Parts: sequence; C-alpha cells; structure tokens
Amino acid sequence: MAGNLDEVAEKKLKSRIRKFKKVVKDDDEKMKFFDQLGASVEIFLPTKNPEEQGDSIIFYTTAEGSIVDAEYSYNEGEEDFVSLPIADKDLKVIVEAFEKDFNLKFTE
Repeated sequence: MAGNLDEVAEKKLKSRIRKFKKVVKDDDEKMKFFDQLGASVEIFLPTKNPEEQGDSIIFYTTAEGSIVDAEYSYNEGEEDFVSLPIADKDLKVIVEAFEKDFNLKFTE
C-alpha cells in the first residue's frame, strides 16, 4: 500500500507544482488560489524533557494571516497524544504574548 500511496503523492505534487506555475504567471489564477487558501502554524513550546514530552499550539489562519482557530497539543511519547481547542479568551492571551516579538516571513 505504501508504494501506491507514494505514487499518488508524487502525482499530486506534480499537479500542485503545475498549479503554482499558473499562479505565478496569471494574476487571476493567483487571486482564485489565495482566496481559497488557509494555513496552519504549529509552535512547539519549550519543555524540560523534549524527548519524553512535548506541547505545542497550532494556529489556523486565513490567507491574510488572521487567526480563525487554535488548538493545544500535548504528548508523552508517540502513543500518548491529546489535542484540545483553545477558548477565545485564552487565545487572546496567547496571541498577545506572541504578537510583538514573533513574526512569520518567507525568506529567500
């Protein structure tokens, strides 16, 4: 099954690359593409024992970068994993903690 999934993934990647080429060349394609786009950014929080446990915050955004949802993830090893939604009041505190000193940029 993995071999077949690899082939499907390769075809899908090639299809996506063709789409990106259209987006680069055509402003109308670019607008259509980015109107549908969303993103998620996962921030891994520092822990005392990163080999044994980890936690992170996942932000879900619009194409413009507005946060529309977030969740907190906690794990102890690869098997024990919990994901919890973050309430709006808590999300405001988290965003406030990051907004002054944390910026995402694409670099070349």
